[in-house]
Amino acid sequence: MKKLGFGLMRLPTTDPANAAAIDTEQVKAMVDLFMAKGFTYFDTAWMYCGFHSEPTVKEALVDRYPRDSFTLATKLHNGFFNSLEERDQVFSAQLEKTGAGYFDYYMLHGIESGSYPKYEQFDCFNWLKAKKEQGLVKTIGISFHASAELLDEILTKHPY
Repeated sequence: MKKLGFGLMRLPTTDPANAAAIDTEQVKAMVDLFMAKGFTYFDTAWMYCGFHSEPTVKEALVDRYPRDSFTLATKLHNGFFNSLEERDQVFSAQLEKTGAGYFDYYMLHGIESGSYPKYEQFDCFNWLKAKKEQGLVKTIGISFHASAELLDEILTKHPY
């Protein structure tokens, strides 16, 4: 895999004051050029672009390219669930919004000392491991923004 990813956090818009007003035609052209140059890694998340990045992924990428021709990453952020049911609803909605069928990479997002307890409270590490066992996620991971000590604690407790 080439070492450049296409981040879908900030996309061109038709209205600079509205992150959700994505210029999908321009994104399609960007995706086409990225793919034509041999790059395949795309990164989105639930809340990117006013919650419209994932549907744009579907329209600009998933609906236009064979699923095995690219890799797709997305994330669960602790700010968007407060129950096991909400956690599951976010994941299900992400599958629906992207139309991807599965995620090549799925991360627990923005882990730091203040958010880590919530990921533990809602058993997100084991939940994500189960999603992998179900074939809904190929590779699980975290995005991390804290100390080496906390990272060691997490990796010791959740070596998978």
